[in-house]
Amino acid sequence: MRGMEPLLTRNPRVMHGAACFAGTRVTVQTFFDHLEAGYTVAGFLEQFPTVRREQVAGLLAALRDGADRAAVAVPA
Repeated sequence: MRGMEPLLTRNPRVMHGAACFAGTRVTVQTFFDHLEAGYTVAGFLEQFPTVRREQVAGLLAALRDGADRAAVAVPA
């Protein structure tokens, strides 16, 4: 990410308030829809050139960290 720019933004006047990659009108949901449809990250970025690779990497890193925190330990 560049400096302290946000990774994602939400604005009620942009895409009905859905979470978007900062500086774009591309929703996070669009990214996941593309992944579910079989697109690669590279394919998504090709379709949506306003989204930077660093933004996608930052989103995936945040989700990875969140998944680690959400994991419930089970007895061995």
